[in-house]
Amino acid sequence: MTTQRNTRQKQAIRSAFDKTDRPLSPEEILQSARGDVKGLSLATVYRNVSALLEEEWLQAVELPGIPTRYERAGKEHHHHFHCNTCGKVYEVAGCAMQVKPRLARGFRVTGHEFTLFGVCPDCQ
Repeated sequence: MTTQRNTRQKQAIRSAFDKTDRPLSPEEILQSARGDVKGLSLATVYRNVSALLEEEWLQAVELPGIPTRYERAGKEHHHHFHCNTCGKVYEVAGCAMQVKPRLARGFRVTGHEFTLFGVCPDCQ
């Protein structure tokens, strides 16, 4: 992990995550961060997101059928809710998965993913 300089653009991107406690797409990051840095481009967002991933300040959120979102790294175990109407992704605190899968002999579970899909309150 290398530490890179903290530019105004990177600080605006960090601030976008501090203001919105949910996974964000690059476009959502751009929209939020432009309030702090006029003229910010999507290419600059991608470059800084890549740096923040390398610094382990961000982590990628991969959900089926939608582009990658990003969230602050180091959070407690949680799952995600994807709104089918607006496309926003929200965090679901804790873990609702109390399932013990029946695996063939020799297999060992090291993690799991669980995503809820539906409609958020703003879209209802």
